[in-house]
Amino acid sequence: MTNAYFPIEPHFLFPYFQFLPVRVRVFLVRHFSLGWVDRTPDREAAGALVRSVRLLSASEMKKLFPQSTLYREKVLGLTKSFVAYGGWRSP
Repeated sequence: MTNAYFPIEPHFLFPYFQFLPVRVRVFLVRHFSLGWVDRTPDREAAGALVRSVRLLSASEMKKLFPQSTLYREKVLGLTKSFVAYGGWRSP
C-alpha cells in the first residue's frame, strides 16, 4: 500500500495530489491526463475516480493488520509504501 505521505501520488503521478482539495483534483482529472489516468471530462466520473483512491498512513495499515510487521519500502530515503507481513497463525 502506498504511503499517504509520499510526495508523488502513484496513480496520478502528480506531486502532492492527495493533499489537494477534492474539487481541485476533480478539475485536474477533467482537464488533463495524469499518470495512469486518462482525461475524464465528465464531472461525476472524475469525482468518482478521485474518491476511489485512498492512500494509507503507517498507523492506518497497522490498524488493518494489527498482528503483522510493516516493511517500509524506501525511495531516496522516503517511505514510498508499506507491506504487511506475518502475524497470522497456522491451524
